[in-house]
Amino acid sequence: MNTSPLMVRRELDAVYEVSKTLATSLDVHKTFRETLNYLVHAFDWRRAFVVVADGEGQLHGLCAIGLTQAEQQRMHFKSGEGIVGRVFASGVPATVPDVRAEPLFLNRTGGADQSPGSPIAMLATPIRADHRTLGVLVMDCLNDDERRVFADDLRLLRMVATLMGQSLLLHRSVTAAAESIQDENRRMHKALGVRHKIEQVVGVSQPMLKVFEQIHQVAPSRTTVLLRGESGTGKEVMARAIHSLSPRAKEPFVGVNCAALTESLLESELFGHEKGAFTGAQGMRKGRFEMAHGGTLFLDEIGDISAAFQAKLLRVLQERSFERVGGGAPVKVDVRLILATNRNLERMVKDGEFRADLYYRINVVSIQLPPLRERREDIPAMAQHFLERFNRDNDKATRFSPEAMRVLTSCYWPGNVRELENCVERTATMASNELITDLAFPCRDNRCLTQVLHHIEREDAVRPSRLAEIPITEIPGAPPQRPPALPDSTGFGDSRPADLSEDTSLGAPSAPAPLIGRPDDKPDGERERLIWAMERCGWVQAKAARLLKITPRQMGYALQKHGIEVRKF
Repeated sequence: MNTSPLMVRRELDAVYEVSKTLATSLDVHKTFRETLNYLVHAFDWRRAFVVVADGEGQLHGLCAIGLTQAEQQRMHFKSGEGIVGRVFASGVPATVPDVRAEPLFLNRTGGADQSPGSPIAMLATPIRADHRTLGVLVMDCLNDDERRVFADDLRLLRMVATLMGQSLLLHRSVTAAAESIQDENRRMHKALGVRHKIEQVVGVSQPMLKVFEQIHQVAPSRTTVLLRGESGTGKEVMARAIHSLSPRAKEPFVGVNCAALTESLLESELFGHEKGAFTGAQGMRKGRFEMAHGGTLFLDEIGDISAAFQAKLLRVLQERSFERVGGGAPVKVDVRLILATNRNLERMVKDGEFRADLYYRINVVSIQLPPLRERREDIPAMAQHFLERFNRDNDKATRFSPEAMRVLTSCYWPGNVRELENCVERTATMASNELITDLAFPCRDNRCLTQVLHHIEREDAVRPSRLAEIPITEIPGAPPQRPPALPDSTGFGDSRPADLSEDTSLGAPSAPAPLIGRPDDKPDGERERLIWAMERCGWVQAKAARLLKITPRQMGYALQKHGIEVRKF
């Protein structure tokens, strides 16, 4: 059979595009779908899908183009069942010129019902690798010409299936290796024993093991502890762990959120008040310091108290005594103090917003809790812990699929552990069946608010009084800035390609000048300042440019120069 040069050229182009697509990522769900989408549009096929075999030989849908969600859910076959099952069991491709005339055709996905007036042809070929069949690649198209021969289409389909087989085998090998590493980490952690284990805290990563060791080391003493870390990293849980591991474990643990109360209410809450001290004070009331006598007092958000109350708190910490509001008699207490903040106290001291003497008084032992994105090894165990707790509370048996766990592991989690817990509970509540897949998460169809919330700048990061002026250096030889273009699909700014004739360097050879100036309160180094600004602006390029007092165009040049990849949510 002779094949026209035009068809040979189209096949070569198709094989090149498919191989290039499959090499872009190990996410076979994404690359296989992109491959099918290209083939359907390039060769006027109607629909296409891929099914893969599980450990028991059952075929389940991996991805599809041209099928509805309901049709994809019916895309499952047994080995030897129907045309797809026969192709998988025999390993031999099949061509059906008219599916309506084929007794083996099951019409499980409704392919024969969409064009009642035209014959539908179906081609199926096995996806093989390492001398075994992994799945089946299927496509169908209109067959208005009864004399049409599908040899060329089937040959192309077999070449694509071969590339898919190698990609699928590589994906499974990498997944198996990753799972083996996780198993080894769990085994090693278990072999280390429970010397540094803390109840209600899940963590096997190296940063968390270091935190556990510090907590076990500091817990037996009565030293003041300052817990630092982003919001949602579990500072109160760690404070309770320090208390439970200390000799004061049987005494009370009392916690106060300093940011939730005004100065007058906070003073009454901590120190108590006498009868008649103010309107509504019907009797004497003990404060939290007295309630925690002999035990531990946890002051959360210590960086948010006013300057006046900082002086009162410093006196109490120094003398270990205080006076109730409206009273004159000193009250002595024996309290172990644990404090927590997500603010940059050093910068606040420098800006005059936090007393230096109070800072030195509370910063005795400082423990930094790492954000969740820096200990991704803990995410699978933590997510499983939250899901098991949800199942117990709601009498359910939901579970994560491997794809769902990969989605959780790859998220940036600006809200840290608290956000992960809420995401697991929300997804498990709204799941339609017991198996939670990657499609169950709101982020898969742009319904997750994480990106929006992460773009809200924190007060301690954007307060104008603490933002240093950053000098701007224009790009040497750059033309005047063009009017702003419409944002591209990623939402990170001008989508026009850079003019290669422009000088894209950030400084002329004769007089090098950095694009980003060096403020005193920002990290050293141009690359570090760029990352600093992007992190505080949720990796939105335009907002980071405004924070650094430069143009979005200059920001784009700087990111390109330093090879900084813009994170996408």
